[in-house]
Order: sequence, then C-alpha cells, then structure tokens
Amino acid sequence: MNNFSSSAINNHKILVVDNEINTLNSLSSLSNKSQYSFTSASNTTEALDLASKEHFDMMLLDSKQNANYNNEFIENIRKFNKDLYIILLTNNKDLPSQLGSINSLNIQGCCQKTNTTDTLIPLVESGMDAISQMNLIKNIDFRFTKSPSTLNQIYLEAIQTLRLSVEAKDAYTQGHSDRVSKYSKLIGKYLNLPDKDLKTLEIGGLFHDIGKIGIPNSILQKNSKLTIDEYEQIKNHPSIGAHILSNSTVFKDIIPIVQYHHEHYDGLGYPCKLAGSAIPFLARITAIADAFDAMTSKRIYRNSLPIKVVKNEFIKNRGTQFDPELTDIFLDILDKHYDEIEQIKNLYKKG
Repeated sequence: MNNFSSSAINNHKILVVDNEINTLNSLSSLSNKSQYSFTSASNTTEALDLASKEHFDMMLLDSKQNANYNNEFIENIRKFNKDLYIILLTNNKDLPSQLGSINSLNIQGCCQKTNTTDTLIPLVESGMDAISQMNLIKNIDFRFTKSPSTLNQIYLEAIQTLRLSVEAKDAYTQGHSDRVSKYSKLIGKYLNLPDKDLKTLEIGGLFHDIGKIGIPNSILQKNSKLTIDEYEQIKNHPSIGAHILSNSTVFKDIIPIVQYHHEHYDGLGYPCKLAGSAIPFLARITAIADAFDAMTSKRIYRNSLPIKVVKNEFIKNRGTQFDPELTDIFLDILDKHYDEIEQIKNLYKKG
C-alpha cells in the first residue's frame, strides 16, 4: 500500500488498483492538489482489504487486475462502498469495445492507460463532479427523511439546484432538457397517462442527461465533430446518471428514464442493449422526445432539420430505434397538434 498526497487534509479519496508505477506518476499533477488523496493497491485482494477499512470516493482499476471483467470483485467491493465511482484503466486501444464490455458492470468510466495525462485526469475531475452531485442528492434525501411534510418544498429546491449544476456543465442542456421534459409530458397526455406518470416524465426529462456531469468538459464543449472514443465516453452518461441517482428516495422514479433513454427498440441502443418491452415504458417516451429535440435543434455541426425530414426519420426508424406504437402517437401529435409543439419550442428557445 502507498499513500501519496501533498496535504494532510483532503476532501476526495481515490483508490488506485494498479501495480504499474507509470500510472501513479501520471497522476502526480492531481496529487499536488490538496483536495485529492491517493492510496494505491497492487492487486484486488489488497484493494478489498483497504475498502473494508476506509471510505474511498473513487477507484481507478487496472483491467488486468480485474481479468475478464469479473463482476465478483466489483460486487465484493460494493459491499463496503456502494457509492464508489469506478474508472477502468485498460491497455486495449479499442476503447469502444471496452466500454461495451463494462456496461453490464457497475463501472462509471473507462480510459486507455496510454492516454492517462490527456484523458484520465479530466475523467477523474469530471467524475468528482458526479460524486459531488451524488452527495448533494444524499443531503436532499436526508432532509426529506427528517421532515417528510416538507417534501414538496425540498423537491422544488432540489430540482432547481440540480438544474443549475447540469446547465453549468453543458450549456446545450438548458433548453434541450426543458423541451424534452415538456415534449415527454405532452406525449404522456395524449396517451392518457395518470398524473403520477406525467410528473415522472416531466422531471425525468429535465434530468435525463444528468450523467453528463461526469463527462469531461473537453468532450461536452468541443466545437468540432467528436472522435469515436469521445463519442463512446458520451454514451456512458446514462450509466453515470443512474449511479448519481442510485440511492435517491426523492428521485427514484426517474432513474429508469435517466438510465434507459438511449436504448433502442431493436436492442441496438445503449448502455444495456435492452429491446422492446424490456425498455421501461416512460424511457421509451423520453427517447422519442429526446430524439425529436435533437433533430429540431441547431447544433454546432448542422442546422435544425425541417419537420418533413424529422417525420420521415421517425417513420424510417419506427420499430427499430423507436417503439412503433409510441411513434404513431407522436406522429399523430405532429400532424394534428403541432401548435402545442411550437408553443414549447417558443417558450424554451435557448439551447
């Protein structure tokens, strides 16, 4: 075991499970910051022993120490710390396949060891942002358990606090999440869903992208087209969002929306490749609202798409990307109630 830190007072404790000194050396710039404290373990047995004795916020896990992505080690370490934010370090240059392999595990990120300076450090720092968000939600839940009668006030305060955090991380999210929230609720209205589901759709839409807090700014704010590896990191945001909310009582109903809004009806989406009815119903609704807003919003790399093109995309992807019955409902809304769509677009123009 080795501890390396420049300060005796640290806010964030990181366990590094790696027997290569180069990895530790690459983290030296972070270890010079007083808010980080690193402890190293040369193998998973030592890591389990350490985790049983003290709390860590994050673990950097060498993939060789977790051969074949054995979930047993992850499950065992989470017996001591279910909130632990885990980043997998890999020598494999095929990062997309690595990220695909870990989606079945409760791991929040992945980084090639050859890119530790440029990639790992931003990933660690954005991961710490996600951890801070999780701690904020824990505090919200604690306040609720102490005073259930004030749930509505706590809920509204929590929504505003989380909104500010997410929007500060990704400027695009502001108008986008507002619109996805309202489009989702609109679809729910024409499905005659109960008020409870409409509320879940509304709040779920607002925070469907909360996991982007754990994505480095260099990726989120990039002004050019993302590389394949960068896009794979973006694709991890639903899993990060679900982890942030995993222990929340107040926001437990929106976790399926956060985690599964990028699943495709044919099973080719992410992060879990769920298909058909295995995808939670409200997440299937949010997926349509999310895709519609993405297509009708101006992006750095393209203008917004004409509504005729958007309709054709939904028709083309009916039954593959999107739930066929929900697609029909939404196309009917676009044909007969587009004034309500326009009202939402005009109300939340920014984004």
